[in-house]
Amino acid sequence: MNNLKERIERSFSDSTTDPLAAMAAFTELREALEAGAVRSAEPDASAPTGWRVNAWVKQGILLGFRLGQLAASGSELSFVDKHTYPARKFSPEQGVRIVPGGSAVRSGAYLAKSVVCMPPMYVNVGAYVDEGTMIDSHALVGSCAQIGKRVHLSAAAQVGGVLEPINASPVILEDDVLVGGNCGVYEGTVVRKRAVLAAGTVLTRGTPVYDVVHGAVLRAEGDTPLIIPEGAVVVPGARAVSKGKGLEWGLSVYTPVIVKYRDEKTELSLTLEDLLR
Repeated sequence: MNNLKERIERSFSDSTTDPLAAMAAFTELREALEAGAVRSAEPDASAPTGWRVNAWVKQGILLGFRLGQLAASGSELSFVDKHTYPARKFSPEQGVRIVPGGSAVRSGAYLAKSVVCMPPMYVNVGAYVDEGTMIDSHALVGSCAQIGKRVHLSAAAQVGGVLEPINASPVILEDDVLVGGNCGVYEGTVVRKRAVLAAGTVLTRGTPVYDVVHGAVLRAEGDTPLIIPEGAVVVPGARAVSKGKGLEWGLSVYTPVIVKYRDEKTELSLTLEDLLR
């Protein structure tokens, strides 16, 4: 892959590179992304967040948009998009179940065997979705998002895409995370294993998370994204405005709150997951 990395970096940074050579490098990257052989971010125990961002992969994805020309889709449905990113086609042997009804997976995304996609849903380029994950109706997996094993993205859940800046961490949901309906996870947030996001929870870089169990406030700082601890159960909450007109008017603002960590009762409430897969 070192040779591919060098070719992508050269094609991305030098606009005088032979277009055919650039297209060949991009096509190889796209196929590697679909096979799960290359990822925009991958586990790395030596990194502060436990994940290493592969900036050159993001460069390759952006290169594909630069090289792409509008082209009609060859499917029965009508699409006009960059010809470098057609809708992916799947076979029964690949073990991915995509129910009819308006779902789409963009070329350059990886879906492992036993992933279930309920209509309508969308997976964007560079995303990595691991085994046993369910992407429910109206859910979005954004560009370069990394989704672990046995994750459930409930109806209307939004996992944001992060393509730029190039070295920014994508949104990462580790194994066995449950994301409730109408949740939003954005701006490079990392959700550790077995965490539960209750319906309506929104996580962003600029929103502090209040851990009432440990008496701590979790924030993104510098290059470190917001990180939700392993097993945390996060619900939508509110905190009072403490000064100015907000105090005078008795206003409060939204904030996510960690109210507990997963226990036996939480596990029992999630047994429905196995029946849905």
